[in-house]
Amino acid sequence: MPILTVKLSASPSPQLTQAVADMLIEATERILKKKRSVTAIVIDYVAPGNWLIAGNSLVEHAMNSVYFDIKITDETNTKDEKAQYITETFAGFARLIGPLHENSYIYVQDVRAAAYGYGGRTQEYRYHQPPA
Repeated sequence: MPILTVKLSASPSPQLTQAVADMLIEATERILKKKRSVTAIVIDYVAPGNWLIAGNSLVEHAMNSVYFDIKITDETNTKDEKAQYITETFAGFARLIGPLHENSYIYVQDVRAAAYGYGGRTQEYRYHQPPA
């Protein structure tokens, strides 16, 4: 039941939004073993002139950037899975929006099951319920 939040240094486009969503859903299912049916994605676009690294805009750097975070239930993925996910999604963003500045960030947040949920129920509650 991950929630994915993406900020891209690009112009808004329905095609790019769908391509990013497709790339992230595929990687999230394949690598982190998360269900597509409970995966939510929010994508925001930031003008490259409004994104600064080391005091200079991405326009001046002639590069793009991304900030992407995903919240997952703690203890559901290994360090190796998270490392693979970060590597592959970074490469996926680079394919979709062009060369990424090294200071582009991907953050996999392990969130305590008792403090995280959807539909009004925590993941801890769901864990203790018998399968339907």
